Amino acid sequence: MTYCEHVAVSNEAGIAYHKKYHDTLYGFPIADDNELFGRLILEINQAGLNWLTILKKEPNFRAAYSNFDIKSIANYTEEDEARLLSDAGIIRNRLKVKAAIHNANVILEIQKEYGSFKNWLDTHHPKTKEEWVKLFKHSFKFTGGEIVNEFLLSTGYLEGAHTENCPIYKEILALNPAWNQQRI
Repeated sequence: MTYCEHVAVSNEAGIAYHKKYHDTLYGFPIADDNELFGRLILEINQAGLNWLTILKKEPNFRAAYSNFDIKSIANYTEEDEARLLSDAGIIRNRLKVKAAIHNANVILEIQKEYGSFKNWLDTHHPKTKEEWVKLFKHSFKFTGGEIVNEFLLSTGYLEGAHTENCPIYKEILALNPAWNQQRI
């Protein structure tokens, strides 16, 4: 079942969270580096957990991680790590916290070379999922196949976030996501 079909037929208590994400964020292109990085943080933290858990905790992640500000996170200290690891509002996993800080520093280097994280993504587009995974694993920490796949689907770099019969598909298509640009 696709995410679109799941949202359309789900009776679960968290459907409002899923519907809002599906209808306003999932698959929509993101231009802002901090928001791209925030999506990567969320995808990394979802590993091993239900996406609904992450959706419910998104405001807490945003607050705990300096509104996903890359420069701020890159400068986090051991005290900041301890603060994050004691914050019950987010996922308290040492490897995921360290990955966020490390990845923020990687993105700062990417920004120096490419001007922005988005430019780096655009420069490497199009790639297959397997090529993207290899690139991300080479560049970042805690970026396995599913994390990279969902990050790229959710930000419009890989096709498949929505099916053609989903009403949101046309909205995203009108924004000309990266996956659609490879067809032109």
